[in-house]
Amino acid sequence: MFFIIPNFPEDAKWLKPDEREFLKRRLEVDQGSKSALERHITAKDVLNVFKDYKVIVGGFCYLSLVVPAYAYAFFAPSIIQGFGYSALQSQLHSVPPWAAAFGWSMLLATVSDFSKHRFSWIIISCVASISGFAVLLTTLPSYVKYGALFLVTSGTYGAMPVIVCWFNMNLGGHHRRSVGSAWQVGFGNVGGIIATYIFLAKDAPRYKPGYGTCIGFVALAMVSSCIYGLGCLIANRNRDRMPRRVDLSEREKTELGDLSPDYRYML
Repeated sequence: MFFIIPNFPEDAKWLKPDEREFLKRRLEVDQGSKSALERHITAKDVLNVFKDYKVIVGGFCYLSLVVPAYAYAFFAPSIIQGFGYSALQSQLHSVPPWAAAFGWSMLLATVSDFSKHRFSWIIISCVASISGFAVLLTTLPSYVKYGALFLVTSGTYGAMPVIVCWFNMNLGGHHRRSVGSAWQVGFGNVGGIIATYIFLAKDAPRYKPGYGTCIGFVALAMVSSCIYGLGCLIANRNRDRMPRRVDLSEREKTELGDLSPDYRYML
């Protein structure tokens, strides 16, 4: 993909001139009149991005959901087989929860984009995920536990893309968005390593340590999202109270990205 995907509209030779201009203008509305194409990212730029605690927290928001998401993806057939199904039936019964997750994710993408609000939908999905894992920890009948898998998949896989979208949309400027998105996805996917060790064969079929670990990480996602959302809210309110800065040029505002006094974060 490195050799195929263009970095900027100016590099997209397959676009028509009017399409290229349209995309350039959309980028201007999104992150300022200049996209910083002419200046390479330096080590100092990277360090400056990590001085913002919200960037660090954004990584933990994603990591916290990657663990239960990967864990379920890896062990869904084993979990379902513990409900008394055969190997083949377990594979077949793993499909409907994924279908439900797809539907919920599409709905969540639509309503969160229409409402221009992400935080509440993330919390709702996390609550659904925790509820599902909590039911799996009980001694309720297998058909009830199977139903809980729909909450697990919908909640977990619904919140993940919204968190990624929320975080990236709140990173203004090419440099901060490049570094921040790389950090979130790179650090977050470390959770895949953790996920491989939480559903052990010796814990079958109850998998109490695995379910408990997943609940803990989803709860961490909720806490991290609250910290991140609160940080965005405080920053917006502080900027609303500040007098308008007329001493900053458009170039300087572009360099500041979402740290610009004119920038407002989405909640």
